[in-house]
Amino acid sequence: MKKVFTISSFVILAAVLFSGCSKRDAMVNENYWLTKERGEVVYSDSYCSCYVVETANGYSVIRSYNGYRPFEGSIIYGDLSYRGTVDIYNRSSGVVFTGTVTDYWLTYSEAQDAVDYYCPLGGKTSSTSSFRKATPEIKK
Repeated sequence: MKKVFTISSFVILAAVLFSGCSKRDAMVNENYWLTKERGEVVYSDSYCSCYVVETANGYSVIRSYNGYRPFEGSIIYGDLSYRGTVDIYNRSSGVVFTGTVTDYWLTYSEAQDAVDYYCPLGGKTSSTSSFRKATPEIKK
């Protein structure tokens, strides 16, 4: 009888603990984020703390905060046309993270130059390399 009580107590305790856990993305108010500016990550490199986002207004360079960088092709929402530290929603992974917008409304070549400036010793970009092509709906 004691073994049955111990096992059942463990099962109940585990159920209570795991039911209290929830994923962070379940708490994201997606309707709020979808009202913000939309962009697609066209450059992200593990050797560089910056990544490039193509928006309807041009390219934005964002410095990662706390080491989080979205992958190329990720769709993100936030205030991408203002300089400073902002919260950003990665809709592709359902995560809200913080980044610092260093440059915005750049042309393609200006964005390449900015990445070369912020990451001079490494990374996969150079003046002859190219960023990933954004999906056509970014230009809407």
